Amino acid sequence: MHTSPARPLTRTRITQLLTEARARTLLLISPLSDEDLRRQHDPLMSPIVWDLGHIAHFEEVWLLEKAAEDETGGEGLRGMYDPAGNPRATRESLPLPSRSEALGFLGGVRRAVLDRLATLDIDADTPLRREGFVFRMVLQHEYQHNETILQTLQMKRGEPYPASRAFVAPTPEGADDREMVRVPAGRVSIGTDDRSAAYDNERPAHEVRIAAFDIDRTPVTNGEYLRFMDDGGYERDELWTPAGLAWLREQRITHPKYWERDGTEWRVRRMDRTAPLPMDHPVCHVCWWEADAYARWAGKRLPTEFEWEAAARWEPDTGRMRRFPWGSEPLTARVANVDQLMFDTTPVDTWPENVGPTGAYGLIGDVWEWTASEFRPYPGYRTFPYPEYSEVFFGDEFRVLRGGSWATRPGALRSTFRNWDYPIRRQIFAGFRCARDV
Repeated sequence: MHTSPARPLTRTRITQLLTEARARTLLLISPLSDEDLRRQHDPLMSPIVWDLGHIAHFEEVWLLEKAAEDETGGEGLRGMYDPAGNPRATRESLPLPSRSEALGFLGGVRRAVLDRLATLDIDADTPLRREGFVFRMVLQHEYQHNETILQTLQMKRGEPYPASRAFVAPTPEGADDREMVRVPAGRVSIGTDDRSAAYDNERPAHEVRIAAFDIDRTPVTNGEYLRFMDDGGYERDELWTPAGLAWLREQRITHPKYWERDGTEWRVRRMDRTAPLPMDHPVCHVCWWEADAYARWAGKRLPTEFEWEAAARWEPDTGRMRRFPWGSEPLTARVANVDQLMFDTTPVDTWPENVGPTGAYGLIGDVWEWTASEFRPYPGYRTFPYPEYSEVFFGDEFRVLRGGSWATRPGALRSTFRNWDYPIRRQIFAGFRCARDV
């Protein structure tokens, strides 16, 4: 199934998109001191100035070097901005640039890229430039690092990050009476054949037979998760797998990350704001082990990523696959909680258009949703344009997440997009919904 972006790329459009992406990056870091930019706020995350240099170097390699020669086969990053050679926990010890040096590197690469665009044949029928892939890849790379930077800013040491909130959520619609919705059995086309924006791990489109299942109408809310906690969810060994229980005991976890107890009241921190726990928001900053234990407590399970995609895209009556849960209309902050500047989740019934063909709400935005699936290649997978994005991570170590979060930029998100992380990770903006067999 080919779902190309509606707007073709011209030189003017590429310039506009690159400029807008950079403006967002600079907006996110604008309140930070030089010390905050260079500091490693947590061993899980890079110093933010490293992210800035890495963004510039990736653009330099792919738009100044590889695009012109149509060179694929390796990521091509060198020196301290090579992520494989410099694990996150060690990056504070690198000879990091100052703020002005990092901004100078970003600006210098961008000027060279815009000069190159004036003469580069952007419509060449080559693997990298065909349908504008390499330009969208570089844009998505910067968008994805924006979300990584936001994870770091939520973990920021010292004074909390003063978020520049610019979006206001619409008024919630109010929940209907159904706890779960049913997706019937059938053959579903999973993934995409798009080569203009989709990553290699989303391809190729292939049919999967799914059995009928029920799936939660919305992500699990804070209020629902609190009932799990009040029922001893973190103390009941039978709810946890052996690996999950070992993690729980080692880390001594008793609640989601960024929750705190104030007397009898739970409160939650989002950047520089701490407020009473909103019961109708999706639970956020829980790891896969916590999601799995909750699902077992609820008498359910986590959906597979194929089930999630079927709930998001598949029209059982016609057999067609929608581009997004609501149809073909592009993803914007008007239809879902995405694009970062809300700086928080919203009540699960806030976005009436954000509903899949069989009635599941909120599948895009607010929180990434953990699935039961390991990160594996699709049948017929081929690495493109470099193995360091997907191929080196395939296996049983990672679990797939779907749907994006409030911190995800629309240009980096599709209904076929596959995110992945270790099951212990809680710094990502992740929640979940449950499923059960029929």
